[in-house]
Amino acid sequence: MIFTGRVPVVVAPMAGGPSTPELAAAVSGAGGVGFLAGALLSEEKLGEQISRIRGLTSEPFGVNIFVPSERRDLPLDEFRERVAEVAGRHGAEPGPADWDDDSYPAKVRLLVEARVPVVSFTFGLPEAATVDELHSVGSEVVITVTTADEARQAARVGADAVCVQGMEAGGHRGVFYDDPTEPGGGPLLGLLAAIRSVRDAVDLPIIAAGGLVHGADVAAVLTAGAVAAQLGTAFLVCDEAGTQPVQRAEMADGQRQTAITRAFSGRPARGLVNRFMTGNPDAPAAYPQVNNLTTKPMRGAAGKAGDAEAISMWAGQSYAHARPMPAAELVAVLRREAQEALRSVTDRL
Repeated sequence: MIFTGRVPVVVAPMAGGPSTPELAAAVSGAGGVGFLAGALLSEEKLGEQISRIRGLTSEPFGVNIFVPSERRDLPLDEFRERVAEVAGRHGAEPGPADWDDDSYPAKVRLLVEARVPVVSFTFGLPEAATVDELHSVGSEVVITVTTADEARQAARVGADAVCVQGMEAGGHRGVFYDDPTEPGGGPLLGLLAAIRSVRDAVDLPIIAAGGLVHGADVAAVLTAGAVAAQLGTAFLVCDEAGTQPVQRAEMADGQRQTAITRAFSGRPARGLVNRFMTGNPDAPAAYPQVNNLTTKPMRGAAGKAGDAEAISMWAGQSYAHARPMPAAELVAVLRREAQEALRSVTDRL
């Protein structure tokens, strides 16, 4: 397996701009595993990014895509009015509240044809036939899970590994079914509890994700049974990341709390608390319709204007400890810190 033969640091796929071929290539080139975020990109754009990363490194990398969510046709007129009010401040209007599959079948075909070393899925299960097809071209398959039951389902379709996501993680929660009655879409397990639960349920390698920003955090999940640590927030402030300047500034300030919200996309996701988030605690559980309402028209315009109160600033609970530096340097720092932490624990025991 690719993950066990490399530095146990994975850069999380961060859709919407932060993930870039340069960021993924830098992490893979430093011995870790870099990921491209294939979600929210067209098939053509994703193909271009795959070509770019292959022009930057010959090391293994991964691509993540979203499994299409269950369609929920909910009344969105009232929510549209709220979006329109905020978007209007920046000369924008709400987008169409349409359901779509994010070109999922076309992206699967692209990944098979491109023979991507690792393909990961979030928001649900690929069909077993899709997993078999990826295996036939040499790709390893990872499925994001948040509970032991989801891990069992991943094992049944033939996953090579699971990415276990704790509730501390920034960005979208990887729940298979977004339960509208639950603020987090499902059970909110801390990462260490989730790792233990999944380890007891399935015999699959675990990639651990959720609130990890320091090498000691990497050491902690490795000793808990993971084969690698996946970090997203820690890489958001790296030189190669496509993170918006306004979010970089808010992360550096470190004064905002984080919370889980559906306000920006219709699916639960953790980010820095701002006015739009607190003003829409009852946002409908309708992805991707809500996402299509807000993504480009409101968030795009607000981001260009530097309005931190109207953009999604996805980040994990430990975001204030993220350190700006080149991505390859961060991989080296994390490795050194993890080694120091493990030596310290060994001495202590």
